[in-house]
Parts: sequence; C-alpha cells; structure tokens
Amino acid sequence: MASLDRIKVLVLGDSGVGKSSLVHLLCQNQVLGNPSWTVGCSVDVRVHDYKEGTPEEKTFYIELWDVGGSVGSASSVKSTRAVFYSSVNGIILVHDLTNKKSSQNLYRWSLEALNKDSSPTGVIVTNGDYDREKFAENPVPLLMIGTKFDQIPENKRNDVLTRTAFLSEDFNAEEINLMTGFTDRKRFNFKNLHYD
Repeated sequence: MASLDRIKVLVLGDSGVGKSSLVHLLCQNQVLGNPSWTVGCSVDVRVHDYKEGTPEEKTFYIELWDVGGSVGSASSVKSTRAVFYSSVNGIILVHDLTNKKSSQNLYRWSLEALNKDSSPTGVIVTNGDYDREKFAENPVPLLMIGTKFDQIPENKRNDVLTRTAFLSEDFNAEEINLMTGFTDRKRFNFKNLHYD
C-alpha cells in the first residue's frame, strides 16, 4: 500500500460550540449522541480521497485535532495548548451563532494557533479595532464554521449572517453555517468538500 500524505487540521473554538460533534460527524459519519467536554486535545482521523475518480485523485490521511475550548486567560493554559499547534496544514474555527462572544473569541483562537497573539488575555477585539495585517500573509488555510443556525430567531438571522460574513472576511476564510446537530449527511457531505 502506498504511503498516504498526512494533513493536520486544528479544530478551535470556545467550549460548547460543537467542535467534538463536528469532528465525530466528519470522521465517523454519525452524529455524536452525547458529547462530553474535551480536556486537552482529542484527535480523530479520516482517510479522504481528494477528487475521487479523476486523474488528480489523491488519498490523504486527515487528522482533526479537536483542541479543548477552555478560554482561561492563564498563560499556563495557552502554553499547554501550544504543543498542539505545530506543523498545521489548516484550521477550522468553530463558533456558536447564538453566542456572539464565541464568534469574537475566534480572533484570539486563531492568533494563538498562528503564534501571533500579542494579547495574552481575553478577546483581542474591542469596538471593532482589529489588525487585519496579522492575517494578510497567513499561509495556513482557515475555514470558519458557525453552528446552531436554526436556533437564531428568524428576525435576527440576517444580522448574525452579516456579522459573521465580516468575520470570515477578516480571516480571509471560507464560511459554513450549520443547523443544530447537523444530522443531515446529504446536506453536509465530507466527500463533496473540495477546496483547490
């Protein structure tokens, strides 16, 4: 058997936003019935045939690193997580669309993972101040996933989507918003995710 190329993808975001459920669905093709809190990091894997059935087909061994979402400001929490951040090929930023703070904290998560965090505590965005230059030359692809879309009242959905669109633009990231449980595999099919 030929060796497979290894891809390491971090899955980052606050506690309770749905990171573990997302990773389990992507890797096990089933909904995680009763997710528990991730302590430290949990790694799940999936073998993925990129561009399956074409001459460009290539098989990858994808490791999804679900990093525990404790937001503690202590430097010991950050330094402990730093061991997971080396040799990264991509980052999935997960936030709860019903929790604005989880969206704002994506800045801190991404800067911490990219080792560009000059602000060791709390949210680094205040009153819209944000230095886009920190992401201008970022070589690591970012995907931003918002969860619990169906839990947003219909009259507030446009405002939330507008806010998250600006957020994904700040990160120069693709954006996907999912319903609670994201149980419909036909609507969210890992095989159909092809990013060139």
